[in-house]
Amino acid sequence: MTEKQTNFELPTADVPAASYPFFVQMARIINSGQSRATVVSGNIYDLYYDGREYVPLIQFLQTKTKIPGLIQVVYELNGPVRVNDEDRAKLREAWTGWKNGVSVEVIPTREVLQDGSKFELRRREFDQYLRDAIGNATQALEFLRQLTICSRSYLKENLLVMIEGADILLPSGDGDVARMNDAQLRRISIVTDWFGDPSFFNGKDNVLLIAESRSLIHPRISRLPQVLSVEIPSPDLNGRKHYAQWHTANSGNRTITESLDLVAEATAGLSIHAMRQLLLASDYSKQPIQRQDTTLQVEHFIQSQLGEDVIEFKKPIQTLKDVIGFSKLKEFLQEYLIPRMKLPDDRALPGAAIAGPIGGGKTFIFEAVAAELDMPVLVLKNIRSQWFGQTDVIFERLRRVLEALEKVVIFVDEADTQFGSVGEGAHETERRLTGKIQAMMSDPKLRGKVIWLLMTARIHLLSPDIRRPGRVGDLIIPILDPIGEDRKEFIRWMLKPTKLGDDALVEWLDKDGLEEDFSSAGYAALRSQFKAIPPKDAEELKEIVRDFLQPAIKQTRRYQTLQALVNCTRRSLLPNPDISDEDRAQMEQEIRLLESMGIR
Repeated sequence: MTEKQTNFELPTADVPAASYPFFVQMARIINSGQSRATVVSGNIYDLYYDGREYVPLIQFLQTKTKIPGLIQVVYELNGPVRVNDEDRAKLREAWTGWKNGVSVEVIPTREVLQDGSKFELRRREFDQYLRDAIGNATQALEFLRQLTICSRSYLKENLLVMIEGADILLPSGDGDVARMNDAQLRRISIVTDWFGDPSFFNGKDNVLLIAESRSLIHPRISRLPQVLSVEIPSPDLNGRKHYAQWHTANSGNRTITESLDLVAEATAGLSIHAMRQLLLASDYSKQPIQRQDTTLQVEHFIQSQLGEDVIEFKKPIQTLKDVIGFSKLKEFLQEYLIPRMKLPDDRALPGAAIAGPIGGGKTFIFEAVAAELDMPVLVLKNIRSQWFGQTDVIFERLRRVLEALEKVVIFVDEADTQFGSVGEGAHETERRLTGKIQAMMSDPKLRGKVIWLLMTARIHLLSPDIRRPGRVGDLIIPILDPIGEDRKEFIRWMLKPTKLGDDALVEWLDKDGLEEDFSSAGYAALRSQFKAIPPKDAEELKEIVRDFLQPAIKQTRRYQTLQALVNCTRRSLLPNPDISDEDRAQMEQEIRLLESMGIR
């Protein structure tokens, strides 16, 4: 038997010039004995500075944990179990003593043994296990588990076992073990027994499971309370600046020396790998990096991470000057909303929900707002995946991207279908996703960095937790059909292609020609028809208008208008700012009447 060393400790000081809080967190977990099994997830495929150069994560961890009293054991997919030569010899002798039940100190050296001795057979067995790990993950995990058992009594040093691709070795699947193959079941059973063993938890050895997301590891392991997590974020501003400085110093290209701050700021959202590609292109061309180069690289990288079916970058070309009508709303947007959203800290609005009937112009108006903000506009299309566990992974990637970007607008159209319910009838994945989105909206770390603009014609279907103050409930804006002078402005805009917009015709259209609840989309449809087939005179134009019928969605639009009005959070945005409680109660009564007729 061998007495364990107890005086090893991982360093918790930051790497010079590049801060890695994730490593400090991991070291503290290991040093304190909080857990002996830790999932390292997040930005695991990037490069990290080890004090000399930028290297992959496993190599970085090996460099940073190379201390006396600690033996590093690495298992990478499609490779052997790797240990350096000196430590391999120590492990081999400990294995030999453990299997033969004798103290390591009494094992004869190889020089005095015959090839067939029991000691030499155990040594060969150990070497064979290292090699057999290639292509046999189940055997590799069982061998690593036995190494930690052996270590407890037969090794002075402590083990740090790093297992790459834990999400592939121990896949989450759909959480149903009955639908997994025998090899997967065996591996899950091995690791569950391993981490659930009190002797392992009370020992000094540690295991790092490296996976992009904890949710991709089977829940029988990932949900063990003794398994903790450390998440690696995307590079922050200081990390990107350090890499740009290091790259410049080592590449000999001085074209970016004077613009390091600009490069670091413009590459927000990029990994170090993606930055490397951008800077290498600059090295090759010997040209300074242009803003448009970084913008395209950031957009391409983020879309490749999240998928084009999940997000897209929007470049709105219209501004508020292009918005017809809505005079009171535009004044509110310019004087209050946009200045508040541009603030950098907790004075900034977290976002806004925009409600109103279909065809009211919500998307057009707030695309113009996004353009006025002069920030990257990220359109959230669909963060739900058909594959079990992938929704959580997509969300985690999205969060890492948002934390890395300096300022971004998240634009969500049809938000009521994107974010579901948290009630009993909702699917577990939907509840979990909605809960995470809600938490992100009110996260103090993202306040002033991420602005949420949620468009919906069905504001009542958004989770009440999303609509509360502190999230987009700080500001719920109704977009209503134009009335008064705004309506006449729409009519003049609609008539502009015809050159027939005299005051008498405008007055006729306002009073008699168009229905009272004529929508922005309706004006746009008639304008398009007038441009395609211009009417010869006012009478022909009137005939076209009389022939135009709106779809049979009047009650639905009325229901959506009422919901926008009762959910509005600013009196000044209502048609009647002096609205009374009795007026609101009457609206709610009308809503219940429409619901009794099947209108939702």
